[in-house]
Parts: sequence; structure tokens; C-alpha cells
Amino acid sequence: MTDSGTSPAADWPAVRPEVVAEVVSALSPRLRKRLDGAAAKLADRPAERTGDDWRVQVDEEAELVLHAPGGVVRTSADVRCGCLLAPACLHRAAAVSVARLAEAEAEAEAEPEPEPEAEPEVEPAAPAAQPPEASGACETAPLTPAETEAAERLRRSAAEALAAGVSGAGAVTQAELLRTAHQARLLGLHRPAALAVAVVTRLRAARAAAPDHRLADLATAFRELLDVTTALLTTAAPGTELRGTPRQPYREAGGLRLYGLFAEPVVTATHAGVLAWVVDADGGLATVADITQHTGPAEAAGLARAAAARPVRLGDAALSHRELTRSGLVVQGATRTATGRLGAGSRVRAVRAAGADWHQPPVAGLWEEPPAAQVERALTAERTPYELRPAGSDLLFLDVAVLGAGQLPGSPVPHLLADCAGLTVALLPAHDDPRLGHGSDLALLASVPGLRLRVIGRLERAAHPGIRLLAAGPAPGEGQPALRLAADRQGRISLGLEHLQRADLPPEPAHRPPLTPGPRAPRPPVHLLTRRLEQVVTTGRPALAADLGSGAAEAGQLRTAGLATAARLLAALRSTAAGQERDVFGRLRTDDHLPFALTWLAAATYQEELAAALCTTAWHGQD
Repeated sequence: MTDSGTSPAADWPAVRPEVVAEVVSALSPRLRKRLDGAAAKLADRPAERTGDDWRVQVDEEAELVLHAPGGVVRTSADVRCGCLLAPACLHRAAAVSVARLAEAEAEAEAEPEPEPEAEPEVEPAAPAAQPPEASGACETAPLTPAETEAAERLRRSAAEALAAGVSGAGAVTQAELLRTAHQARLLGLHRPAALAVAVVTRLRAARAAAPDHRLADLATAFRELLDVTTALLTTAAPGTELRGTPRQPYREAGGLRLYGLFAEPVVTATHAGVLAWVVDADGGLATVADITQHTGPAEAAGLARAAAARPVRLGDAALSHRELTRSGLVVQGATRTATGRLGAGSRVRAVRAAGADWHQPPVAGLWEEPPAAQVERALTAERTPYELRPAGSDLLFLDVAVLGAGQLPGSPVPHLLADCAGLTVALLPAHDDPRLGHGSDLALLASVPGLRLRVIGRLERAAHPGIRLLAAGPAPGEGQPALRLAADRQGRISLGLEHLQRADLPPEPAHRPPLTPGPRAPRPPVHLLTRRLEQVVTTGRPALAADLGSGAAEAGQLRTAGLATAARLLAALRSTAAGQERDVFGRLRTDDHLPFALTWLAAATYQEELAAALCTTAWHGQD
């Protein structure tokens, strides 16, 4: 395992997944055994950029050249090496193994073009486009033999990577997963292919000890990939929710009156930009995006802020994304996807209009839904593929009062706590990147206990209420401490793109009331199952098979807590981990990992549903 979270390779160009698979597959078996070591050495070498070429000096005689127009290596021919063994050399394979994986490129917008006609009058806002299931457009069909074979190969590759764990899933294992993902994508199985790329991306982050690595995210990626491939193989006629789509189609939405809400930075391994949220006259949500590729994580935060200042690409609207959050738009000939993204086709016309305060309709209606109902909506959205998820279904709109910094059960670090209708809610940073400044903003808010806020965030699914804070403004009502934002901010601030100042806060109270969250009942020991599931992800199947001594004690704790199903699943996982088959010569069959992976999937799915149930219980105040 490498430890190059801050290595120079982080600033190399991104590489398309199929390029990684092709270059690594060209290696001889002898060179494949040396690939991980070569990649670790190469990751510490800086790259010198000249135009679209990144040059890496391997040694005194050999130089690597990565040709990456737009910051992405798109073909294997774009990776060139000057050594004698090229192109089947170890250097090329090592280079593509340490470079970042490129995300799927956005397809050209497929927006409907209406027949030419006279410019229409502004119509009432059209309802948001519904997901294919709701509109009856979700086509289902049995898998073809080729699709079945591709899905089975992808599932077995995922099982092999899971059984190897982070420590054992090196460059060759990752390349095989990318190869099977590419085959699946060519056959139209876009969702499982994208999930496989996500697994490899998170595996690389884990092996490089990247700052944004979260073990829970990697476990979720494995679970989703195994779940989708298994569902594809066991469903008689899988539909779009399992197959996925190469792009999101745009549908006509007519005339729209839009009101700005907030904007959030978008920072991923290869892309950065801004997503501006708007509300239509019926209270439906939509987005306007400006997201581009970046050439290194160091510049991603700056690119996101720069995107917020760029003009909105929607008709003739002469305002930036940041200005849109406090203004409005009148749009004619609008188009949008099922997820709410507004199209910028040639027929779209848009002009600037007045915005609406968060305390005025139609925006204020977003805060009228009870918090518990919002949580149920967000949990449902988490189970829905992104391309079928209604716009904003994962957002929470809450009125809270700051309590201050305090501890949460099971957390070693303090969090910003707030009261929401009698519940103690953790307000967490939306991004961990320190360059976005979420931590400093939350620290300022924590300094004023009693501060009343109207906030927007994403649900943090946990056994205690929590949200990832995206935007904030003064809560309605008078006589309570509130934000004192400048007039040009119009009562809202988009965290990550804008920063709070001390002048934005009311004076600190002379007397700080003690932070006394309500009493909490003991939590069920779900962590016993979660810990073992994540142990598999980290160290692979052998570690769990060797650690049989604590199994009976853990099973007893789970049964005592009323989690008999968890105890049975954990016992089955341990048994399957240790129960590898042997060939006729008594040797372990190292390629027989599918039964173990399916047992892990069953336990992970149970843990997922239990976590959702505990989250629902917490937000209903049943602590």
C-alpha cells in the first residue's frame, strides 16, 4: 500500500478508465507482479506541464509523456515512454495506475427543439419532469447473453477486489475491475459500470491515504456495485434503475418563473464548479450548473469559487451564479432533466427578474414540511439512483437555534450542535476540504449560543440527527439573536463559496448557558457488525477468517441487544470467510470469492436498512 496522499501524482492529468485497463492488460505476468512497487516509486516524481503534455522523468534515460487535452488522457497512445521496453513497459502501466481516474464526460445536451413559432408569452411554471418510473417511460427487457456475461464478470471482479481488501487490491486488481466495467458500459449497462469506476477511485484514495478517503464511503461503493450486479442477474426484466443511462434527457418545461435559493461548490477528484439552486412558482427545485475538469485537487476550490462568479449560461440572463442565488429568472422554452438540471439550448430565453426572501413564498414553503417527513424523503432519495432522483429530494430545510460546540455519542471530536423543534441536531461541514472554509464558518456560528438560523443541508444518516450544512440565513421572528448579514447578501449565505465574518454575527452573550442536550438512551451495538464489514473492506477476507476468537462474544452482545439477525449474519460472514474450497490437490481456490462477497452483501444490506431505521427513529425524537 502506498502512502502518497500529498504526492506529486495528485497534480497529474486524469486518465480514462478504459485506458488504465488496456495499458495494464498489455503487461507480461512477470511485470504485473512488480506493478504496485513501480507505481509507488513513480507517484513521488513530479510532472512538468507543457501545453497538453505532462512530462515525468523516470530515470536518466527514460521520460514519460502523458498527452492530455483538457487534462484527460483519452487513449493508450497518449501515454508514451522513452524506454526500450515501450509500449509494453512497466513505466506506462505505473503511470496510469497512479493518475486520477477521469469521470464520465458529459454528453452533448439532448434537448428537444420545438417547431419555429412566434415568441410565446410567459406561461405558468410547468411541473418538474418526473423520473421515468413516474412517467411510464421506464423500459424493461431481459438481459441478453452478452449482457448477462458482462454483469457476471463485473460481479466476480468486484468480489475479488472485496476479498483482497484495500491492502491487497493493487493496480492489477483495479485494472481488471475497470476492464469489466468498460465491457459493461459498451453493452449499455451504464450504472454498474459507473459504480465500478467509483469503487476503483475510492480504492486508490484509500491506498494513497488521501485526505478525502472515508472507509464508510468505500464500503458503500462495494455494497452498491454488488447489489446492482446481483439485481441485474436475478431480475427477469431489469429497467433503467438498474441499467442506468449514458446521459439525462432534457424535457420541455415551458415557461418558468424561478427564484434563487443558494449555491454550493462542487469538488470531485477530477471536476470542480458550482451548482446554483432555484425554486419555481410551484415550489419545485431546479439547478443551473457550471462544472469543468481540473488538473489537480489544489486548484479545485479556487475553480469552484471562480465558477460562482461566472455568468449563468441560460438564455440572455446577465447575472452570475452567485447573483442568481439572490435574484430570479423568467425563462421561456425551458428544458430540464428529471433531476432538475436546467438546459441551455439555443431555444431557451431567460431574463433577470426579482428574487424572493427565504421568508416569502414560494421559497418559504420549503421550510413548512415537518423535519421528520423531510428525513423520510431524503432517506428515500438515497435509495434512488441519482439519474432518477427528483431535484432537491435529498435536501433538508430547517429552523434551528445554535447550542454551541459539544460531543455526540461515539464521536471523539466536538461538533456544532443546534436545537431543532426540541431535537439536538449536529451541523456538520458539507466538505472536508479546508480550502473551502466550512470549518471556520461553523466555528464562528458555535461562538454565539442562542443564534437563530434558517438552514439548508443534506441529511447525515446516523443514529443521531445531523445535516451537512450548505447555506444559512436569519430565522424568522424577532427578539432572538440572528445573523446580521449585509444588505447585498439579502439574508442568505452559501457556505463554501462565501464566508462568514465576525461582523455578520450578533454580540456574544455575556453569559453562556451550559450546553445540555437531552438525555440519550443507549444505542444498539450496531458498530459490532459495521466494524467487521469495514474490516473486510480494509484488510480483506483472510483477516476475518483468521479472527474467529471474538466471534462468539460479539454474537452474544448482538443477541442481548435484540439484534438476532445481525448475530446470524455476522456468524455467516465469518463462516464463509473461513470456508474456502480446495482443489483436488488440497490447495485453496483463490478465485472462489463470490459466495463470500454475497454473504458480505447480505450483512451490509441489513446494516444499511438498520442504519436508516435508527436515523428515522432519532429524527422522530425517540431517543
